[in-house]
Amino acid sequence: MKKRPTILVLGAGYGGLSTVVNLQKSLGVDDAEIILINKNDYHYESTWLHEAAAGTLKPEQVRYDISRVIKKDKVTFVKAEVQAIDVKAKLVTTSVGQQSYDYLVIGLGFEGETFGIPGLDKYALSIANVNAARQIREHIEYQFATWALEDVKADSRLTIIVGGAGFTGIEFLGELGDRIPELCEEFDVPADKVKVLCVEAAPMVLPGFDPELVEYAVRQLKSKGIEFSIGTPVVEATPEGVKLKKGDDEFEFIEAGTVVWAAGVRGNRLIEETGIENMRARVKVEKDLRAPGYDDVFIVGDCALMINEEINRPYPPTAQIAMQQGDMCANNLIALMKGQPTQTFVPDLKGSIASLGSDDAIGVAFGKKMTGKKASFMKKMVDNRALYLIGGAGLTFKKGKFDIL
Repeated sequence: MKKRPTILVLGAGYGGLSTVVNLQKSLGVDDAEIILINKNDYHYESTWLHEAAAGTLKPEQVRYDISRVIKKDKVTFVKAEVQAIDVKAKLVTTSVGQQSYDYLVIGLGFEGETFGIPGLDKYALSIANVNAARQIREHIEYQFATWALEDVKADSRLTIIVGGAGFTGIEFLGELGDRIPELCEEFDVPADKVKVLCVEAAPMVLPGFDPELVEYAVRQLKSKGIEFSIGTPVVEATPEGVKLKKGDDEFEFIEAGTVVWAAGVRGNRLIEETGIENMRARVKVEKDLRAPGYDDVFIVGDCALMINEEINRPYPPTAQIAMQQGDMCANNLIALMKGQPTQTFVPDLKGSIASLGSDDAIGVAFGKKMTGKKASFMKKMVDNRALYLIGGAGLTFKKGKFDIL
């Protein structure tokens, strides 16, 4: 009797979990042994983390148990941390032992990129996962509570600096704009004592977005009290705040009780230890999503680098693309097992929407620009669709966003 091939999937993010869900739909119990390894027994919606970090969404709402979406007769789930990947020996080392494979799917997600700026790794918080988001929320609440109890008020305690005016930074600022008034009321803090400053090294906000939409976003955030310092790189972080470069020889130190770094991500560091050619732990994959030189290794999600040949720039590492990669990865794995040719992955970009709080957003969908409540409605529909594609109607009704009117 022919041995079942072992498909090993590392990571239960959008790419990895989508691969597993699509494999279990198409393969029978006897067709392959599917093993999913993830350090937590839950998946979290990384595109919702900014809400949990600001405190506008409970951390429990952004996650769901992996057991809800996998079929146990077809998929073996292993809760473990991946420690090493040996693509030559076809062996993965984890915190609970080693696992061999016939086919490997790497979907280990992102890590924060500090660009070597001194102090950021120690003194800045990062919206990296559910627990990190919970830490940010509790840290901000602690600053408000402590300020209210201090005899001598330290106004810098209520200064929040957000590093980065990209997607994550802007969405987090939008949630902060909604949350700050609630915190001021809860802790009896005068609103004028709170300062939220976004600092960005690049000369623009939301690069790649339509300028008209960017202008709308900045105007809306400023109306919520958010301040911007664009074109001013952070050169150092300390326990007291951050140092900004304002000119060739001009620097400014801003005291802050909270610093949140949202200015870039990279792939998982384990990629750099595999010997697979990479850039910042992201692999420029072949057109069928395989790693160059390794016919049995697929890479999806944040660890995969794909070039949009129309503009000669990488596609952004979005949940939309990661889920589509998972779908195609599953199809190509099945094709390989059948001895059939693999297919080329071409992203089907349905648009991009950035939230600016609970009832405001900007974006492009179906080829049309949209703002305000209409864009916010569309954003929530996109979020719900991601849930539906993985877990069906049951998961969508349990975890979805329905405050859409």
